[in-house]
Amino acid sequence: MPRRLPDILPIEWPENDPAPPPSTDEALDRAVVLIRSGGLVAIPTETVYGLATDALDSESVDRIFRAKGRPATNPLIVHVADQAMAQSLASAWPAVAEAITSHFWPGPVTVVVPKHRDVPDIVTAGGPTVALRCPAHRLTRRLIERSGYPLAAPSANRSESLSPTRAAHVLESLGDRVDLILDGGPCPHGIESTVVDCTTSPPQILRPGPIGRAALEAVIGGPLAVGSVDTAPASAEPARTPGSHARHYAPRTPLELTADAPTRVAELLRTGKRIGWLALRPTDPAVRALAASHDLVVVPMPDEPAAFAAAIYATLHALDHRDLDRIICDVPPATEPWHAIHDRLTRAASPT
Repeated sequence: MPRRLPDILPIEWPENDPAPPPSTDEALDRAVVLIRSGGLVAIPTETVYGLATDALDSESVDRIFRAKGRPATNPLIVHVADQAMAQSLASAWPAVAEAITSHFWPGPVTVVVPKHRDVPDIVTAGGPTVALRCPAHRLTRRLIERSGYPLAAPSANRSESLSPTRAAHVLESLGDRVDLILDGGPCPHGIESTVVDCTTSPPQILRPGPIGRAALEAVIGGPLAVGSVDTAPASAEPARTPGSHARHYAPRTPLELTADAPTRVAELLRTGKRIGWLALRPTDPAVRALAASHDLVVVPMPDEPAAFAAAIYATLHALDHRDLDRIICDVPPATEPWHAIHDRLTRAASPT
């Protein structure tokens, strides 16, 4: 017998109110019951929606891998309520982790530290380190506190597909594979957290995100190494960080990055293809000349990296519903503030 689709429960907490409304408390209580019984709950964060369960229960965590179709070599980020909970999951707490978490938590940065023996191997893909993050979304932190457990919570979507930044994206991707969806509205950052490996010298950014290299280096008082986008297929070895496989964050519609989008778009239109174009320069005469085609959907994209990041996944989700043959995206500027965008788009454009 097929499972029923999950309920979607709105949660809110007005900024100036000392406590959330009763309906939100009831939704959190229901989520706590599910998490304590091994269920999967989609939760909002400031980055993307996560698929959460008790991080210390191997069977519950295995449900995440099965629901997402996620390779066992891809570790999970564990979400904590505060720094004290994070330190309880680590066998050592490097000075770099202390500096980063003291300054940026709660917030969109994840630290990779030596794992405590209590963290199940399934969470870390059998590796010796664990990725930890304290989300800025205060209702999610309240859920962690109420459940009494750290929460393993990768993005709430099928493996390799577009990350969800709205509750509807979760439902569309996972359907009855999730037990409950907490709807906290759109995720403001719109891309996944920055991940910093604090066990290496120098420490290394394993995944770029909303917190950039310059801001991190200013806090740790030294240089950071930056990993390059991995274009090799997934291997049997544990990945050092979530989201490091060559293909990730991908829409169903094939995506291409190009430095000469007008030429590529015109070429595809001549072959009868229906095209979506994420245009960084929508007022360019070459864009305007092509925009009259009925087979072309031009989406003007923000020319500021934080705004682009906040919009990118929701835009790609919308284009996936337009019955297009191809999505073309202008290559963003090759500057450090755009590093996370390049990472996501490069992986999304990687062939299967």
